[in-house]
Amino acid sequence: MSSDERVLLLVRDGCHLCIDAASVVAEICADLGIAWRSIDVDSDPQLRSAYTDHVPVTIVDGVEHARWFVDPARLRAALA
Repeated sequence: MSSDERVLLLVRDGCHLCIDAASVVAEICADLGIAWRSIDVDSDPQLRSAYTDHVPVTIVDGVEHARWFVDPARLRAALA
């Protein structure tokens, strides 16, 4: 993750929870002017092995913040 990106979202193509999580992350990060990115766990064998079906995973400042669902208030507080 680059120093500009505070939020990393681990996703999988076709995952409806991942789509929902990306929407929440995108909205909050846009509101706060914070850079973020997503990575498909299937693009990296180590990520696929580590997270299997436990996506989406939200990582804030290098620390796992949430799995499966993103609580908008909790994410906003973590980024404040």
